[in-house]
Amino acid sequence: MALATTSLSKRGADLSDTAVQLKVLNNNDELSEGFPKFNDMLSKSGVSPLHSSVTEIMQINLGKMCNQVCKHCHVDAGPDRKEIMTRQTMQECLDALARTDIQWVDLTGGAPEMNPDFRWFVEEVTKLGRSTMVRCNLTIIVANKKYHDLPEFFKENNVHVISSLPFYDAKNVDRQRGDGVFEDSMRALTMLNAAGYGMPGSGLVLDLVYNPVGALLPGPQAALESQFKKALKDKFEIEFNSLICITNMPISRYLEYLIDSGNYASYMQKLVDSFNPMAADGVMCKNTISVSWDGLMYDCDFNQMLELPLTTPHRHVRDLDVNELDGRRIVVNQHCFGCTAGAGSSCGGQLT
Repeated sequence: MALATTSLSKRGADLSDTAVQLKVLNNNDELSEGFPKFNDMLSKSGVSPLHSSVTEIMQINLGKMCNQVCKHCHVDAGPDRKEIMTRQTMQECLDALARTDIQWVDLTGGAPEMNPDFRWFVEEVTKLGRSTMVRCNLTIIVANKKYHDLPEFFKENNVHVISSLPFYDAKNVDRQRGDGVFEDSMRALTMLNAAGYGMPGSGLVLDLVYNPVGALLPGPQAALESQFKKALKDKFEIEFNSLICITNMPISRYLEYLIDSGNYASYMQKLVDSFNPMAADGVMCKNTISVSWDGLMYDCDFNQMLELPLTTPHRHVRDLDVNELDGRRIVVNQHCFGCTAGAGSSCGGQLT
């Protein structure tokens, strides 16, 4: 199957409409007829409906613009996406943070570094005494000279770098992310290592994210981490701290891939059959609030992309109140089977 070069939105594809995605997921389409409801699986397994705990992480989507068009992307990001968080909304995020004890800010996109106010925002978060994670696609570092100093900028602000790398060879990476992505990723990782990231004793954390290529669930995280570390060290002298395994969510462009490849029903069946009630205790929505590029808040990044709103009265970051957020009822749907399949999956990796 050819790799798409534009977003669903740019192509005017039916699946660019979240209502169409939800129709497929919710058994209102012949593709998904007969799958159990996620809430019913929770109840059947003796798990209470999901409620949040204490909010510890604010995950902020700085925009859907990206220099890549990956076929598994749940954001439908790409160079043709113009949605970008404004400095005003960033300031509202900072003001909200200052009213809370939230310690971690998790910056994502698209490629968050493409937001023109990205560096200012990271510096302001640092001034607040909060810690920053950046979800970097690696290739942005080498895409243009203006990004070449990102490793040093990350170092100056003690940013925790979390970088996407679906495998440790060119064939699998380029199949998912585009021609030449693996080679550029190796260059970027070498630059991060040169700045101290991932190196023993540096204190600069570099984690890699593994998304399976194809309609598969991730294997055991510890075993995959050992394989990645050996292969990258032996072949490229590259080092990193930890591997984070994330299950591909059946939404947006990955949903398109599943349908077009004839794998949708079998993949959803894998997720349902692999349902792990223990993983439900550790899902990221319990301690994270997700903020979209326009300042609206969601239970998680995936709910954000499906436009599933919070159950709380106030839904914009300017009105953030942790007393409302903590203990709220979490909105769930069929995509939640992705976070609770097998060992579980979150933005921090496997859960059990």
